Amino acid sequence: MKEETIIEAQAANSNKETVGLTKRIIPCLDIKDGRTVKGTNFIDLRDAGDPVELGALYAQQGADELVFLDITATNEKRKTLSKLVNRIAHYINIPFTVGGGISSVEDVSVLLQNGADKISVNTAAFKRPGLIRELEKQFGSQCVVLAIDARKEEDGEWYVYLNGGRLKTNTKCFDWAKQGVELGAGEILLTSMNHDGTKQGFAIDITKQLAENLPVPVIASGGGGTMQHFVDVFGQGMADAGLAASIFHFKEIRIPELKRYLHEHGVHVRL
Repeated sequence: MKEETIIEAQAANSNKETVGLTKRIIPCLDIKDGRTVKGTNFIDLRDAGDPVELGALYAQQGADELVFLDITATNEKRKTLSKLVNRIAHYINIPFTVGGGISSVEDVSVLLQNGADKISVNTAAFKRPGLIRELEKQFGSQCVVLAIDARKEEDGEWYVYLNGGRLKTNTKCFDWAKQGVELGAGEILLTSMNHDGTKQGFAIDITKQLAENLPVPVIASGGGGTMQHFVDVFGQGMADAGLAASIFHFKEIRIPELKRYLHEHGVHVRL
């Protein structure tokens, strides 16, 4: 191998390591009836603004990615709002993950054609795990995000919930996450229902369990209320990304300030 080629390869590897260490900040647009909404513990939803305007704002502010979740699509037995996805995609230049009501390769094709970069599956994948394998084969694991809504019960275990948090299962969160990764999911989006909307901090214990034991990135969601909460979930929780909604929607925390704070506290972020 030529010396220049060796140097290029070393530089590429070094760059990959740096990228791997970079923690991501991801605003989330929870969509109901075409509007962005936000609740607490998955209930008491209130309007949070126009998703197209918010998406454009977050891309401009330096968000690393954007997540769009059509939170009532599964319960209302309908498909994700592809026209709205298309409108948002036109205003952003960052990776865009879309979820809600996805149950087939065809559903994913439609969303990718309308501007999504990755898709998030939840209830449909749990009910038919083979869906993850089908999507991985067709689009690659980097395109498949397995979203898990989990609640910590009185026995101290975290259990999977379906249909937007309405339906409890007897499956433990870690067991399902592990199976999902084995089937081809390239990323886990973990939402703690106990912490959702409380702004009391992320679920450090279950986030750490997944991040330590799974070979794919883990996005922590639910509970982010202060900039220190993000430091904690990246440090103690070992999360690869922190996802939040209302603190960004209602301008309690601005993304540029959050990133500066993280940088000052030793967290490697894209400034």
